[in-house]
Amino acid sequence: MHIHPSLLSADFGNIESELASIASADAAHLDVMDNHFVPNLTFGVPVVQRMIELSPIPTDIHLMIENVDTEAIKYAELDPHSVTFHFEASKDPVSTCRKLRAMGVRAAIAIKPNTPVSSLSGLLEEIDMLLVMTVEPGFGGQQLIAETMPKVAEARALISSSKFEIALQVDGGVTSENISELAALGADTFVAGSSVFGSSDHAQRILELRKSATTGLNQ
Repeated sequence: MHIHPSLLSADFGNIESELASIASADAAHLDVMDNHFVPNLTFGVPVVQRMIELSPIPTDIHLMIENVDTEAIKYAELDPHSVTFHFEASKDPVSTCRKLRAMGVRAAIAIKPNTPVSSLSGLLEEIDMLLVMTVEPGFGGQQLIAETMPKVAEARALISSSKFEIALQVDGGVTSENISELAALGADTFVAGSSVFGSSDHAQRILELRKSATTGLNQ
Protein backbone atom coordinates (compact mmCIF):
# COMPACT_ATOMS: atom_id res chain seq x y z
CA MET A 1 0.00 0.00 0.00
CA HIS A 2 1.60 3.23 -1.21
CA ILE A 3 0.78 6.66 0.24
CA HIS A 4 1.49 9.73 -1.89
CA PRO A 5 0.75 12.98 0.02
CA SER A 6 -0.30 15.78 -2.32
CA LEU A 7 1.73 18.96 -1.91
CA LEU A 8 -1.31 20.89 -3.14
CA SER A 9 -2.42 21.00 0.51
CA ALA A 10 1.00 21.84 1.93
CA ASP A 11 2.25 25.17 3.32
CA PHE A 12 4.17 26.60 0.37
CA GLY A 13 5.87 29.11 2.63
CA ASN A 14 7.64 26.20 4.32
CA ILE A 15 7.85 23.70 1.49
CA GLU A 16 11.21 22.22 2.51
CA SER A 17 9.99 21.37 6.01
CA GLU A 18 6.68 20.13 4.60
CA LEU A 19 8.54 17.74 2.31
CA ALA A 20 10.70 16.60 5.22
CA SER A 21 7.57 15.91 7.27
CA ILE A 22 6.35 13.31 4.76
CA ALA A 23 9.64 11.41 4.48
CA SER A 24 7.88 8.23 5.63
CA ALA A 25 5.54 8.30 2.61
CA ASP A 26 6.23 6.46 -0.63
CA ALA A 27 6.25 9.50 -2.92
CA ALA A 28 5.42 13.20 -2.96
CA HIS A 29 2.53 13.96 -5.32
CA LEU A 30 2.98 17.20 -7.27
CA ASP A 31 -0.14 18.61 -8.95
CA VAL A 32 0.62 20.76 -11.99
CA MET A 33 -2.38 22.80 -13.20
CA ASP A 34 -2.53 25.36 -16.00
CA ASN A 35 -5.93 27.07 -15.48
CA HIS A 36 -7.02 25.71 -18.87
CA PHE A 37 -7.46 21.95 -18.58
CA VAL A 38 -8.67 22.55 -15.02
CA PRO A 39 -9.91 25.81 -13.43
CA ASN A 40 -6.90 26.31 -11.18
CA LEU A 41 -3.27 27.40 -11.52
CA THR A 42 -0.49 25.92 -9.40
CA PHE A 43 3.16 25.76 -10.49
CA GLY A 44 5.34 24.85 -13.43
CA VAL A 45 8.72 23.41 -14.32
CA PRO A 46 11.01 25.63 -12.16
CA VAL A 47 9.04 25.02 -8.95
CA VAL A 48 8.69 21.30 -9.65
CA GLN A 49 12.43 21.08 -10.27
CA ARG A 50 13.11 22.66 -6.87
CA MET A 51 10.64 20.35 -5.13
CA ILE A 52 12.34 17.34 -6.67
CA GLU A 53 15.69 18.64 -5.40
CA LEU A 54 14.31 19.10 -1.89
CA SER A 55 12.22 15.95 -1.64
CA PRO A 56 13.58 13.12 0.55
CA ILE A 57 11.33 10.67 -1.30
CA PRO A 58 10.49 9.95 -4.97
CA THR A 59 8.23 12.42 -6.76
CA ASP A 60 4.97 11.61 -8.53
CA ILE A 61 4.03 14.39 -10.98
CA HIS A 62 0.36 14.71 -11.95
CA LEU A 63 -0.14 16.91 -15.02
CA MET A 64 -3.56 18.54 -15.30
CA ILE A 65 -2.64 20.64 -18.30
CA GLU A 66 -3.19 21.07 -22.02
CA ASN A 67 -0.57 20.22 -24.68
CA VAL A 68 0.45 17.36 -22.45
CA ASP A 69 2.13 15.28 -25.15
CA THR A 70 4.79 17.98 -25.42
CA GLU A 71 4.79 19.23 -21.84
CA ALA A 72 5.11 15.79 -20.23
CA ILE A 73 8.59 15.44 -21.73
CA LYS A 74 9.72 18.69 -20.07
CA TYR A 75 8.73 17.32 -16.67
CA ALA A 76 10.31 13.93 -17.37
CA GLU A 77 13.60 15.75 -17.99
CA LEU A 78 13.54 16.75 -14.29
CA ASP A 79 14.03 13.06 -13.41
CA PRO A 80 10.94 12.37 -11.27
CA HIS A 81 9.88 8.84 -10.37
CA SER A 82 6.69 9.05 -12.44
CA VAL A 83 4.73 11.38 -14.68
CA THR A 84 0.95 11.09 -14.92
CA PHE A 85 -0.96 12.78 -17.72
CA HIS A 86 -4.66 12.86 -18.50
CA PHE A 87 -6.10 10.64 -21.17
CA GLU A 88 -8.55 13.44 -22.00
CA ALA A 89 -5.72 15.91 -22.75
CA SER A 90 -3.56 13.63 -24.90
CA LYS A 91 -3.70 13.31 -28.67
CA ASP A 92 -1.19 10.45 -28.76
CA PRO A 93 -1.02 8.69 -25.37
CA VAL A 94 0.91 5.70 -26.74
CA SER A 95 3.74 7.84 -28.07
CA THR A 96 3.84 9.95 -24.91
CA CYS A 97 4.04 6.88 -22.67
CA ARG A 98 6.82 5.39 -24.75
CA LYS A 99 8.82 8.63 -24.64
CA LEU A 100 8.47 8.81 -20.85
CA ARG A 101 9.58 5.22 -20.39
CA ALA A 102 12.50 5.72 -22.76
CA MET A 103 13.63 8.52 -20.44
CA GLY A 104 13.56 6.17 -17.45
CA VAL A 105 10.37 7.62 -15.98
CA ARG A 106 7.31 5.58 -15.02
CA ALA A 107 4.40 6.45 -17.32
CA ALA A 108 0.91 6.86 -15.90
CA ILE A 109 -2.45 7.85 -17.33
CA ALA A 110 -5.28 9.49 -15.39
CA ILE A 111 -8.99 9.54 -16.15
CA LYS A 112 -11.58 12.01 -14.89
CA PRO A 113 -14.75 10.78 -13.12
CA ASN A 114 -16.84 10.73 -16.32
CA THR A 115 -14.27 8.98 -18.51
CA PRO A 116 -14.93 5.23 -18.85
CA VAL A 117 -12.24 2.85 -17.60
CA SER A 118 -12.70 0.93 -20.85
CA SER A 119 -11.09 3.88 -22.69
CA LEU A 120 -7.73 2.59 -21.49
CA SER A 121 -8.17 -1.05 -22.48
CA GLY A 122 -5.80 -0.71 -25.42
CA LEU A 123 -3.13 1.17 -23.48
CA LEU A 124 -2.29 -1.20 -20.63
CA GLU A 125 0.98 -2.40 -22.12
CA GLU A 126 2.16 1.21 -22.34
CA ILE A 127 1.59 2.28 -18.72
CA ASP A 128 3.05 1.63 -15.29
CA MET A 129 0.16 3.18 -13.36
CA LEU A 130 -3.51 3.99 -13.91
CA LEU A 131 -4.99 6.89 -11.93
CA VAL A 132 -8.73 6.95 -11.28
CA MET A 133 -9.82 10.44 -10.22
CA THR A 134 -12.43 10.22 -7.47
CA VAL A 135 -13.15 13.97 -7.67
CA GLU A 136 -13.22 16.42 -10.55
CA PRO A 137 -9.59 17.54 -10.89
CA GLY A 138 -8.64 21.09 -10.04
CA PHE A 139 -8.90 21.64 -6.31
CA GLY A 140 -7.76 19.94 -3.14
CA GLY A 141 -9.96 19.28 -0.13
CA GLN A 142 -12.92 17.90 -2.08
CA GLN A 143 -15.12 15.07 -0.87
CA LEU A 144 -14.78 11.77 -2.70
CA ILE A 145 -17.56 11.23 -5.26
CA ALA A 146 -19.22 7.98 -4.18
CA GLU A 147 -20.26 7.17 -7.75
CA THR A 148 -16.60 6.80 -8.72
CA MET A 149 -16.03 3.87 -6.34
CA PRO A 150 -17.21 1.18 -8.79
CA LYS A 151 -14.69 2.53 -11.31
CA VAL A 152 -11.88 1.55 -8.95
CA ALA A 153 -13.09 -2.05 -8.95
CA GLU A 154 -13.55 -1.91 -12.73
CA ALA A 155 -10.02 -0.62 -13.19
CA ARG A 156 -8.63 -3.38 -10.98
CA ALA A 157 -10.54 -5.99 -13.00
CA LEU A 158 -9.15 -4.55 -16.24
CA ILE A 159 -5.59 -4.65 -14.88
CA SER A 160 -6.03 -8.17 -13.51
CA SER A 161 -7.29 -9.41 -16.87
CA SER A 162 -4.04 -8.27 -18.48
CA LYS A 163 -0.56 -9.73 -18.11
CA PHE A 164 0.94 -6.42 -17.04
CA GLU A 165 2.00 -5.17 -13.61
CA ILE A 166 0.24 -1.83 -13.26
CA ALA A 167 -0.28 0.20 -10.11
CA LEU A 168 -3.81 1.49 -9.46
CA GLN A 169 -3.85 4.94 -7.94
CA VAL A 170 -6.83 6.90 -6.60
CA ASP A 171 -6.82 10.66 -6.11
CA GLY A 172 -9.51 12.81 -4.54
CA GLY A 173 -11.03 12.87 -1.08
CA VAL A 174 -8.97 9.96 0.26
CA THR A 175 -9.29 9.80 4.06
CA SER A 176 -8.68 7.43 6.96
CA GLU A 177 -12.40 6.64 6.80
CA ASN A 178 -12.59 5.52 3.15
CA ILE A 179 -9.10 4.28 2.28
CA SER A 180 -9.86 0.78 3.56
CA GLU A 181 -12.80 0.46 1.17
CA LEU A 182 -10.74 1.82 -1.73
CA ALA A 183 -8.07 -0.78 -1.03
CA ALA A 184 -10.69 -3.53 -0.87
CA LEU A 185 -11.87 -2.42 -4.34
CA GLY A 186 -8.35 -2.89 -5.69
CA ALA A 187 -6.46 0.39 -5.31
CA ASP A 188 -2.87 0.11 -4.10
CA THR A 189 -1.62 3.71 -4.38
CA PHE A 190 -3.37 6.59 -2.63
CA VAL A 191 -3.03 10.35 -3.07
CA ALA A 192 -3.94 12.14 0.16
CA GLY A 193 -3.61 15.89 0.46
CA SER A 194 -5.69 17.58 3.13
CA SER A 195 -5.94 14.31 5.03
CA VAL A 196 -2.16 14.38 5.60
CA PHE A 197 -1.31 18.07 5.67
CA GLY A 198 -4.43 18.94 7.64
CA SER A 199 -3.26 16.75 10.50
CA SER A 200 -0.98 17.86 13.33
CA ASP A 201 1.37 14.90 12.84
CA HIS A 202 1.98 14.13 9.17
CA ALA A 203 4.06 11.01 9.79
CA GLN A 204 1.44 9.56 12.11
CA ARG A 205 -1.34 10.20 9.60
CA ILE A 206 0.68 8.51 6.84
CA LEU A 207 1.09 5.48 9.13
CA GLU A 208 -2.63 5.44 9.90
CA LEU A 209 -3.54 5.62 6.21
CA ARG A 210 -1.16 2.80 5.32
CA LYS A 211 -2.50 0.60 8.12
CA SER A 212 -6.12 1.23 7.14
CA ALA A 213 -5.35 0.47 3.49
CA THR A 214 -3.66 -2.78 4.47
CA THR A 215 -6.73 -3.74 6.49
CA GLY A 216 -8.91 -3.17 3.41
CA LEU A 217 -6.56 -5.21 1.24
CA ASN A 218 -6.91 -8.18 3.59
CA GLN A 219 -10.70 -8.05 3.74
